[in-house]
Amino acid sequence: MQPLKITVLFSAVSFSAGCGFQAYRPTPVTPVASAAAVRARTLESDPLRVFVWDSLPALTGEWPLKQWSLPELTLAALYYNSALQIARARLSEAEAGVLTARTRPNPNATGSVGGETAPENPWIAGFVGSLPIETAGKRGYRITAAERQVDVARWDLASTAWNVRAQVRSALLDYITAGQNLDLLQAEERLRGEQVQLLEQRLSVGMIPRPEVDAARILHTQVLLAVQAAEGRIAQTEASLAAAIGVPTTALNRQKIVWSAYAEPPNAESLSPATIQRDAVLNRIGIRRALANYSASEAALRSEIAKQYPDFDIGPDYAFEEGAHLFSVAVGLALPVFNRNQGPIAAAKALRDQRAAEFVGVQAAGIAQSEQALAKYTAALRQLAEARHLMQQSLTQEQATRAAFQAGQSDRVGLNGAQLQTAVTAVAQLNALYGAQQALGELENAVQRPLLPGDIQPLSPRSPVLKVRKESEAHE
Repeated sequence: MQPLKITVLFSAVSFSAGCGFQAYRPTPVTPVASAAAVRARTLESDPLRVFVWDSLPALTGEWPLKQWSLPELTLAALYYNSALQIARARLSEAEAGVLTARTRPNPNATGSVGGETAPENPWIAGFVGSLPIETAGKRGYRITAAERQVDVARWDLASTAWNVRAQVRSALLDYITAGQNLDLLQAEERLRGEQVQLLEQRLSVGMIPRPEVDAARILHTQVLLAVQAAEGRIAQTEASLAAAIGVPTTALNRQKIVWSAYAEPPNAESLSPATIQRDAVLNRIGIRRALANYSASEAALRSEIAKQYPDFDIGPDYAFEEGAHLFSVAVGLALPVFNRNQGPIAAAKALRDQRAAEFVGVQAAGIAQSEQALAKYTAALRQLAEARHLMQQSLTQEQATRAAFQAGQSDRVGLNGAQLQTAVTAVAQLNALYGAQQALGELENAVQRPLLPGDIQPLSPRSPVLKVRKESEAHE
C-alpha cells in the first residue's frame, strides 16, 4: 500500500496548489459600444468632476465649471485621452514584470508506480523530487532590472502626459486665435464694404477714376474670402481641441473656453537662460527617462553576468522495490564548460553603451533645443512689441482723423482709411501674438514644463493627476 499512499499524497498536494490558480475572465471589446461610450463623453460628467476636484482643490464645489481654461482642459485630457490610458496600461505591464521577476522556480516532482511478478512483493514505486536553487544573486538582479523597467514606464507615462498637455495647449492656441482672427476680419470686411460704397459715390460724381473703385472691390472680395476661410477654421480648431482632449466636438458646444494669459506672454527677462538650460539638462522628462533607461540596461548587464554561474537542483530520491525502502539525495547542475553566457553578456554591455550614448545625445539635444527655442521666443517677443507699437500709432492716427472729421476738416473717406489701417494693423498684431505664443509653446516643450504659474505640471511619474482611477473609469 505504500506506493498507493505516495500517489494519493502527490495528488492531494497538486490539487491544493491548484486551488490558488486564477480563472480566465473574458473582457470582449465591442466596437459599437466603445464608439457609443466615446460619443457620450462630456465635460460635465460626475467622474470627471471627482478627478478635477482632486487635482485642483481650488475648484471644489464648482460644477459644472463656468469656464474652461488651459489647466482645466489639460485635466480633462489627462482623464479622457486614450494615449494616457495606453501609457498606464504599459506601466501596469511593467509592474507585472516585477511580480514575474520575484517568483521563485517551482520544485519538480516525478512519481512512478509499477509491479513485478514476485508474489511476495508485487509493488514497485519511485519518487524523484527536485528543488531549483538560483545562485550568484540572480533573483535580486532580475528584480532590480524589472524595477528599473518600471521606472522607464513611469517616465514614459509622464512624457505622454506632457505630450497630451502640449497638444491641448497648441489646439487651444489655434482655437482662441481663430476666434479673434474671425472677429478682426469681420470688422475689416465691414470697413472694406463701407470704403467701396464711399468710393462709388465719388465715382458717380466724377471725382475718382473707376480703377480706384475696382481695386477697393478686389480688396473687399479678398477679405470676404478670408472671412469665409476663418469661419471654416473655427470648426476645424474646435474639432482639433476636442480630439486633443478626447471628447466629441459636441462636448465643447455648451462650454465657455477662455485663456486669460493669452494676450500677455511672459517677457524674456523673466525667463533666465541659465534656468532654462538647467531645466533642459536636469529636469526635462526625456533626460530622466534616458537616465532610467541607462539604469535598466546596467541592471540587465549585472543579471546577465550573474547567469554565467550555474544554478543547481537538489532533491530527494525515493524507491520502493522488493519490500525495501531506498532513499538518496540527488544534486544536479549544468557545467559551464562550453559557454559562460558570453553572448548575452556582450549584448548587454553593448546595450548599456548604447543607452549611455543615448543619454548624452538627449542631453545635447535638450540644450540645443532650449537655446534655439529661447532665441526664437525672444525674437517673437520683439516682433510682438513692434506690432503693438505700430498698433498704437494706428490708433493715435485714427483718433486724430476722427477729431478732424468731427471738426469738419476731413471727410468720411479719410476716416474710413484710418480705420482700415487700424484694422489691418490689428490683424498683424494678432499674428505676432500668435507667433509669440507658438514660440513660448516650443520653449515649454524644450524644458518640458509650463512657464506660467498656476498651470498643470505633469512632470512627476507619481503625480496624483497621472494615477489610474479605476473607479472613475468604470463609470464611463
